[in-house]
Amino acid sequence: MKKFTLAEIASACGGKYVGDEALAQSTITSVERDSRQIKEGSLFLAIKGERADGHDFIEKCYASGAVCALCEKAPENPTKPYILVDSTLEAVKLIARAYRNKFDIPVVGVSGSVGKTSTKEMLYAVLSQKYKTHKTQGNLNNELGVPLTLLSMPEDTECAVIEMGISDFGEMSRLSQMVQPTICVLTIIGECHLENLGDRDGVLKAKTEMFDFAAENAEYILNGDDDKLFTVENVNGKKPIFFGFATDNDYHAEDIENNVESGIECTLCFEDKRLPVTIPAIGSYMVSNALAAVAAGRLLGLSDEQLIKGVQSYKTVGSRANLINTGKIRIIDDCYNANPTSVRASLDTLMNFSGRKVAILGDMKELGANELELHRETGIYAKQKGVDLVIAIGPLAKELAKGANGIWYDTIENAEKMIKTLVHDGDTVLVKASHSMNFDTVVRMLKKL
Repeated sequence: MKKFTLAEIASACGGKYVGDEALAQSTITSVERDSRQIKEGSLFLAIKGERADGHDFIEKCYASGAVCALCEKAPENPTKPYILVDSTLEAVKLIARAYRNKFDIPVVGVSGSVGKTSTKEMLYAVLSQKYKTHKTQGNLNNELGVPLTLLSMPEDTECAVIEMGISDFGEMSRLSQMVQPTICVLTIIGECHLENLGDRDGVLKAKTEMFDFAAENAEYILNGDDDKLFTVENVNGKKPIFFGFATDNDYHAEDIENNVESGIECTLCFEDKRLPVTIPAIGSYMVSNALAAVAAGRLLGLSDEQLIKGVQSYKTVGSRANLINTGKIRIIDDCYNANPTSVRASLDTLMNFSGRKVAILGDMKELGANELELHRETGIYAKQKGVDLVIAIGPLAKELAKGANGIWYDTIENAEKMIKTLVHDGDTVLVKASHSMNFDTVVRMLKKL
C-alpha cells in the first residue's frame, strides 16, 4: 500500500482515534474484514454481520498483527489503537475515497446489466500490456467490495479496472464517489434488478449515475448497439465513444467467425485501423467486450501490437461461460448469475456448438412484477433458437419451461435424479441461473456423468 497512517484514516472517515498518540502515525499494510486474513500491520474492519460480529474478534486480530481496528463500539480491553465510528461500512467508503486520491492514474469504472466481469477481465488483459494494472477480484463490486478493491491497490499501481455492481438507485453514485473513474465503460442496459429499478429506463438512470462523479475530463465508452445507451449524446461536455457490432459505431468488428472451442476470429475496426485477432472465448458477445477494451487501450496510448496481444491473452474467470469438456459431454458453466438478457446471450452461445444442445436453466431473481412473463419469454426464445432440450428448475422457472415446451422440476434434488438419464454422451449442456439457485451443484453433478 501507499503510506496511509492511522491519523489520516481517522481524519478521512471522521472517526475518533483512541490509543497511544505516538502510534497515530503508524502506517497500515492492508485492510481486512476477515479476521483469518489479518497480517502484520493490517487495519481490521469490525463489521456486524448476520452470522458473526467482527467486534468479537478485535483482540484476536490485535494478536495476529493488526495495528488498529475500525469499529462501532470500543473493545473491552484494547491492547492497541482503534478508530471509533458510527458505521464501519460507511466509514470504509470514506477511507477508500481518501486512498484512491493518493493515486494519479487511469481508473476504469465498468458496469452494465450483462458482461461486467468479462469486460473487466478483457480490459485487464489489454491494459496490462502497458501498465501494472489492478483489478476487482471475484465479486467485490458492491458497496463493501469496491472500497476493499480500492484499498488493496499496491503502491506501484499504474492503472486500475474497477467493476461496479448495483441493484438500486443511489448505489452507483456512492460507488462512483469512491472510484472517481477517469474512463467509464457501460456494457448493456438489460432486464435486471427490476424489482427496484422498475424497467430498463430505470436501469439506464441508475447505471449512468456513474457519470455524476467521474473524474474531471473523464472519457465515456458505451455500447452503441444498446438502444438505451445509444441515446446518450453528451456526458459532462464529452461525446461518448461507441462500440459494438454495428458499423456506425466508433469501434466495430468485421469478418466475425466463431470457431467455438478454438476461439472467435474477427477484425477490430476503428479510425483507419483493422486489427485481426482471435479471442479465446466461446461467446460472440466477447467481440463487443474486446472492442470496449481496445477503445480504452487506445485512449491510454497502447500500440496496435499491445492491443492485439492483450485481447488474445484474455482468460475467463469462475462460472462465467466456462467451457468444460468431460470427455463425454461439454458443459457451459455460466451459473454465476442470470437475467433475461444474459440468458439469451448464453443461449446464442450454446447454439454455436454442434450436436445435441441442452439448456438447464433456473430462476432469475429480482425481476419485479413481470417476473413470470420474463421467464416465459426466455423459454420462448430458447424454443425459437432451436435448443433440443430445456430443463427448468425452480418455482419461477416453471413459466420458462412452459415457454420452451421443456421439462420442469421444483428443486435441484428432484431434477438431478432425471438429468442423468436426459443428458446423453456428445451433448453440449448450458447451465445458468441466478447465483442464489446454487447451480454449481448441477455443474458438479454433470462432471461426474
